[in-house]
Amino acid sequence: MKLGDLNGKTILVTGGTGSFGKKFTEVVLRDYRPKKLIIFSRDELKQHEMRQVFSDSGTSPMRYFIGDVRDRDRLYRAFNGVEIVVHAAALKQVPACEYNPFEAIQTNILGAKNIIDAAIDQGVKKVLALSTDKAVNPVNLYGATKLCAEKMFVQANSYTGDSETRLACVRYGNVLGSRGSVIPVFQEQRKRGVITITDERMTRFWLTLSQGVEFVINSIDRMHGGEIFVPKIPSMRLMDLANVIAEGCEIQLIGIRPGEKLHEMLLSQDEARHAVELDDSYVIEPSQPFWGYHSWREGVRPPDGFSYASDTNTNWLNHADLQRLINE
Repeated sequence: MKLGDLNGKTILVTGGTGSFGKKFTEVVLRDYRPKKLIIFSRDELKQHEMRQVFSDSGTSPMRYFIGDVRDRDRLYRAFNGVEIVVHAAALKQVPACEYNPFEAIQTNILGAKNIIDAAIDQGVKKVLALSTDKAVNPVNLYGATKLCAEKMFVQANSYTGDSETRLACVRYGNVLGSRGSVIPVFQEQRKRGVITITDERMTRFWLTLSQGVEFVINSIDRMHGGEIFVPKIPSMRLMDLANVIAEGCEIQLIGIRPGEKLHEMLLSQDEARHAVELDDSYVIEPSQPFWGYHSWREGVRPPDGFSYASDTNTNWLNHADLQRLINE
């Protein structure tokens, strides 16, 4: 049996027509035999396009459910009989969230509350929410809403009462090939011979969609409720990425944009005080558990003063690594 055995389970993915949802669907249908795999999203066109790839006809476990996480009643209907929820729906474009703050709060915070209420009341066994490194010491609204959502999903375990519902989060960095990735921007700029970089010192955590999906599936299997799972992933320098994609092009430095960091962080010093290190990840344990929480005794406590940041990471992608990932 593989880690994260999803055979025979009824699974729902919010924001399921996004980059993560499509890759998650591909992996689950390839490696497991779910009873149902429900795609919950608000865009009928994207569902129609996804249905052409992952059919819901015949004996297929696929189901397509139009709805919005802002609609509490619709979530209650969708969660009926669901055992596992992967919450990937979010407004995630930093400039859009800055310009439309109320919309970001409605989806990323109040939508998270609706997910929590519906999951507990409908008896969903496990809920795993996707978060981001931008939730650590946030400097933009997107990161702030994700920090709020993390706090809500962790502490929601104290509201489950006699229910078996358990909720946790995964937090990781930039995803290669996802919507909003810088790679398509560089590829388009390459045609003009000029690449724009905000700051030549900038670093980012990096992982592929496949790695993100596998980490989520493994975290579903390992979660006890209240954890934030952080994968050990490599860092890359934005200048290195630009040179791989558009070697020989002119580089223009345009300055850091509002809401942008020079380096990202996946685990702060304060969080590390109640985290454990595993072979492939860090697990941030809840600081105030009011429920029957399982302690990660198999983990090792990080040393005092430890933090996990993109510029001090010990694992870096070199030129060949970046080229290979882009080709894939």
